Amino acid sequence: MHDSLKQEQPNNPLHGVKLVDMLEFLVEKYGWQEMSLQVNINCFKSNPTIKSSLNFLRKTPWAREKVEHLYLKSLKK
Repeated sequence: MHDSLKQEQPNNPLHGVKLVDMLEFLVEKYGWQEMSLQVNINCFKSNPTIKSSLNFLRKTPWAREKVEHLYLKSLKK
């Protein structure tokens, strides 16, 4: 099933990637402190958790775009 999803949107590298998976990857790679320097949002600075960050990012499109950009940039490294 995952392969058929990729074929539907082959030019979208985020297609099929869940926001929670992106966050977990970034936290493991950078940690909350470095993430807050890369993406300047309070949910990464003040008592950060996956749950609180997901709530904020789902409601805030500009912040989600920045996190998606950091995720894509991190995959290229």
